[in-house]
Amino acid sequence: MTAVAAPAAAGVTRRFRPGRRTVIGVAAVLAVAAYPVVRATGAAQGDDAAAFRFLTDVRTWVDANRDSSPLFLYGVNYLRLGVVQVVDGVHAVLSWLGGAGLIAAAGALGFLLSGWRVAVVAVAGLLGVGWLGLWDEGVATLALTLAAVLLSVLAGVPLGVLSARVRWVGALLRPLLDVMQIMPTFAYLAPMTLLFLIGEPAAVIATVIYAVPVTIRITALGVGTVDATAVEAATALGSTPGQVLRKVRLPLAAPAIVLAIHQTIMMALSMVVVTALIDAPGLGQTIVQALERVNVGVAFDAGLAIVLLAIVLDRLTGLPRKPRRRPAVLAVVVTALAVLVPWGPAHPAHSFAAPVNDLTGWVELHWYDATEAIKNAVSAVLLDPLETVLTGTPWWYFVLVVAVLGTLTSGWRPALTAAAAAAGIAGLGLWPHAMQTLASVLVAMLVTMAAGVLLGVLSARHDRFAAVLHPLLNAAQTMPSFVYLLPAVALFGASRFTAIVAAVIFAVPPVVRLVERGLRDVPGTVVEAALSAGSTPRQLLWKVQLPMARPGLLLAANQGIVMVLAMVVVGGLVGAGALGYDVVAGFAQREDFGRGLAAGFAIVLLGIVLDRLIPKGRPS
Repeated sequence: MTAVAAPAAAGVTRRFRPGRRTVIGVAAVLAVAAYPVVRATGAAQGDDAAAFRFLTDVRTWVDANRDSSPLFLYGVNYLRLGVVQVVDGVHAVLSWLGGAGLIAAAGALGFLLSGWRVAVVAVAGLLGVGWLGLWDEGVATLALTLAAVLLSVLAGVPLGVLSARVRWVGALLRPLLDVMQIMPTFAYLAPMTLLFLIGEPAAVIATVIYAVPVTIRITALGVGTVDATAVEAATALGSTPGQVLRKVRLPLAAPAIVLAIHQTIMMALSMVVVTALIDAPGLGQTIVQALERVNVGVAFDAGLAIVLLAIVLDRLTGLPRKPRRRPAVLAVVVTALAVLVPWGPAHPAHSFAAPVNDLTGWVELHWYDATEAIKNAVSAVLLDPLETVLTGTPWWYFVLVVAVLGTLTSGWRPALTAAAAAAGIAGLGLWPHAMQTLASVLVAMLVTMAAGVLLGVLSARHDRFAAVLHPLLNAAQTMPSFVYLLPAVALFGASRFTAIVAAVIFAVPPVVRLVERGLRDVPGTVVEAALSAGSTPRQLLWKVQLPMARPGLLLAANQGIVMVLAMVVVGGLVGAGALGYDVVAGFAQREDFGRGLAAGFAIVLLGIVLDRLIPKGRPS
């Protein structure tokens, strides 16, 4: 009797157990139904929150004690001085080489590491920067980048090794690195200017904080995945732990460490340009000034120079090919002779500014009606209604919804973190502006995912389309975020929709890549089995490839959110308002410093909320 009753009871339990999607749907319906009851009148953003006053008081204390407090006398000021020395040293080396010497040195390095093709690319890229008449700005950007990379590698590689070898160090660093990678780039700038003032030291330290997580993570991955048999063999032969590390783990992890340095360089280059907002010299300053004058052509020249620098650094620091014997002496002699060649302001300068500005003017003149129609339609259908709903939501109800939705999608721990972050936004006194920003981010994410998934699917299924798309994605991912504002401003004027367009352009490339990678990683045997069973191409996509690529799609959504949030502050420069404007105003006006810094923290908390609500998924 017992043996028969048990399966029957189990069957009854299964019949009445709702699936997770059903529970999420019911919870969403209940949340929407309860909204009219709890809805509040959208309050105006206050200007005197306790958090603003506290942060302003902190700045006042720092300014008053910068030359007397031991914290600054024996800590912060020495760190600032050390960074200045590193930057000056790198700049002195680049200046000593001169233009011809630097180009020859890049070519020689490329020839020795990877062959004549890389040497030609390096020489052509640097000549291109000079050809654009932006040599001095390019060298300043290169000096800041190399200084930040040097500091990142010196700090990141040892921490990566420790993270891989000492469990508690890895556990301690992991959440810290998560926050550093989620945090929008602009959020680093305000605290850095508070401690290190504006200029090169704050720019380099902000760049190090932005780039060093990549160094640590990839180094830890390389050291932690060394073949266990090699380690056991070395240990069996009597090697000490230090010898195993120096003679086995680090040599075997060398490709990963080279990759870490390469990725650090690319991250540093993108961040150095952003630090122009805190008076860092270089190509970023050219772009910021062009943005202030709405001069798309000048910004295009500077953006092109940054792309050329990125290509040169990418090729020089990529994984070297199989070692071959090359005439190193000849390369050194050529570089030494090139140092003697004079390089002055007489080198030719060309510019694309005039034709680009002519094209922009033509677009503004002939596409005005169409762009206005698109902007007004999206604002009326999506942006305005969503903003009205979010700004009318009481903070406690939002926190409750985040906690329930997070528990259903990601588990109770991420939900708890997300709910705490949402409550933190309310505590900062920026709730109306945070909800306005969230509305823009959600609309931008919707468009980004739609475009990214479409292009990713096409790229994964058509190799010729991918061959055309990949160079465009490479260029788009190298461009500094400022550059995307200029075509958006030219098309749509200064508005919050302009910031959304710029955020979509900025966020689509990584989404496309991750979607394509996820689809291409679906096992060929599974695809063949589906085709053998008679699946049409559409059925293969919807019923096999997309479900199996779910981890890649979720990662794409996660990265898309991070990229869109990174553009939130940039959007504040072109009339997007909300948190982005608060941050920009905090940089520009001393009395708004507390509010600007609080807005930076609010953007970080908003990123944590969105990040934790997206399930991470597990590999198929």
